[in-house]
Amino acid sequence: MLSKRIRELRLSHGLNQIAFANDMSVTKQTVSNWENNNIQPSVDMLVKIADYFSVSTDYLLGRDDSPLLRADGLTKGQIAHIEQLIHDLRGH
Repeated sequence: MLSKRIRELRLSHGLNQIAFANDMSVTKQTVSNWENNNIQPSVDMLVKIADYFSVSTDYLLGRDDSPLLRADGLTKGQIAHIEQLIHDLRGH
């Protein structure tokens, strides 16, 4: 599940493997190996990937199917704006 989630998140953010690898300070080959389930990222890297995509490590590992959005560091006004966008996207 981890390999699938990393690939899905990378693509949904419009990143190629090279750009994502640069952001993670690893090689493109490392990202390719993660996505092809040849190797697993370290625990520290797993946390870094989760933080990068603002999801939980449980989501990355397939233990939770809800990709929670993290709002750490945002103001109350910014959070309210995001909540309104989500409300509008749901068509309420």
